Amino acid sequence: MTGAFGLGCAPIGNLFTPVAESDAEATVHRALARGLRFFDTAPHYGEGVSELRLGAALAGVDRDSVVIATKVGRTIVDADGAPVPAGGTGGPDGRTVGDLSRDGVLRSLEGSLARLRTDRVDLLYLHDPADVGAALDGALPAMLELRDQGVVRAVGVGMGRTAPVARLVRESAGALDVVMPAGRLTLLDRTALDDLLPAARERGVGVIGAGVYNSGVLADPVAAPFFDYHPASPDQVDRAVRMAAACAAAGVALPTAAVRYPLRVDGVEAVVVGARTPAEVDAFADAAAAVVPESLWAGLDAIARSSPTPAAPAAEQVVPPGLGP
Repeated sequence: MTGAFGLGCAPIGNLFTPVAESDAEATVHRALARGLRFFDTAPHYGEGVSELRLGAALAGVDRDSVVIATKVGRTIVDADGAPVPAGGTGGPDGRTVGDLSRDGVLRSLEGSLARLRTDRVDLLYLHDPADVGAALDGALPAMLELRDQGVVRAVGVGMGRTAPVARLVRESAGALDVVMPAGRLTLLDRTALDDLLPAARERGVGVIGAGVYNSGVLADPVAAPFFDYHPASPDQVDRAVRMAAACAAAGVALPTAAVRYPLRVDGVEAVVVGARTPAEVDAFADAAAAVVPESLWAGLDAIARSSPTPAAPAAEQVVPPGLGP
């Protein structure tokens, strides 16, 4: 089942915590050693750093043996707000800004190809489009041109909100190949089942799971009680704690169940899991082979549908540095 998992490369782009170049390279190499061949990155991850590091780590690897996904829809700018040269990064004070224009898509991919040291990408996502109309009019037609030219093999949309993605699926006239609902197809948050998954199935659009830990609460609800990078609600923590207890009783770790859950949903083709160290790669790669009793899934489903357990008022939660808005 390892082939159904991909390495999410946001962490090696210094997401929340700085990562040494050597650690980033070792993380990618461990993924390769564990049989992972799908790598997901974006210009937004470290303002180009993630792509740059992934490209360096994959240097010398047979290009046809790996699948690389990146994203468009945001432009990397430096501290003064000027777009960085193709292949460059934003630097310590850089950022990304939304750009759903045709030219913005073409420039973004040009920079990504340079950083990734490749002449093509296998999957190109539109990254969190703020304006669906602009995406349909500008960005998506440009992405389809690139697919027609063979520079891109497949196109999709990745986003943390399902309604805009479902609209894009419905209104793109069958143009999309895949969607990635980040954090909306998890043990705790199954929002994608309501609108996006039915639309995707109807139109033959594939689905890739991501954000399976919901920022921490499904990795460790006690030590990392965070949901979408904010303190989790008492209800979310309560459900996650109960899920962790159910998993422990079945001899399965909660993160293992979190990683495996999306693959139980019809239409889900793969799951992307972020890692910043070889040990983190091993943790989710090991989850692929873990035996999960069917009875546990039924119990977790019941907890997801249940009412929260009444609890005493929780102590004030403090967001660790880098996990705030």
